[in-house]
Amino acid sequence: MSRPLIVGIVNITADSFSDGGRFLDPDAAIEHGRRLADGGADIIELGAAASNVAAAKVAPEVEIHRLSAVIAAMAEIGKPLAIDTAQPEVQRFALARGFAYLNDIRGFPEPSLYPNLAAGRCRLVVMHSIAEGTRAERSDLGSGEAWRRIQRFFAERIARLEAAGIARERLILDPGMGLFLSTRPEASLRALTRLDRLKEEFGLPVMVSVSRKSFLGGITGRDSPAERGAATLAAELYAAAHGADYIRTHDPAALRDGLLVTAALTAEEGR
Repeated sequence: MSRPLIVGIVNITADSFSDGGRFLDPDAAIEHGRRLADGGADIIELGAAASNVAAAKVAPEVEIHRLSAVIAAMAEIGKPLAIDTAQPEVQRFALARGFAYLNDIRGFPEPSLYPNLAAGRCRLVVMHSIAEGTRAERSDLGSGEAWRRIQRFFAERIARLEAAGIARERLILDPGMGLFLSTRPEASLRALTRLDRLKEEFGLPVMVSVSRKSFLGGITGRDSPAERGAATLAAELYAAAHGADYIRTHDPAALRDGLLVTAALTAEEGR
């Protein structure tokens, strides 16, 4: 049974919604990266600026400083590295250092960056978001309209990136989840249940990032992100069974174990 690649999240931030401040210290971040790899992460993603609704804006030079303090040690872990940033200056920094993946919650809207992206070799995670800026915004978009926005966004953005000389095969689509879609849980549920349609329509791999997100709290009544582990795993296993190629998570070990058990059950079922 094929499985999605597991992307382990390292938030080098003061105010990430799930674990802000825990890994702002470089040594803590590096040790966390090692734990994620040991737990089953195939890719380690570094983010130096939070994107939740309440997050403070982080200057590009601060992001770069936070990343520079950990890059060498993270590379020694032996896993491909990804950078999660929405700021062009930080994206250029990442492109110059040969990261394997570059993830932008705005889906790379800046034409001035396109020559740099076209000249690079890394995979690009093109994420859909209802927000215009670098942080999530609150909107009560219905599930139908949220899904139509996802479709329109990817049709337009993929065409723009290809027209700029960026190879289509480098693109990975992320429909966005939680407040990147809507305050209504139904919007995220609609996107999750249509992953196969997204892949069929655009013919590209899909990344899913549901870990500890608000819509899971809306369904379960768990207000604290730390209490959403079981809900996260349920949503991640659903995504894996319905075509997700990458799953971005705070807990690679739980997802790895869940995928192993699912694969064992599937194999037994076929005997």
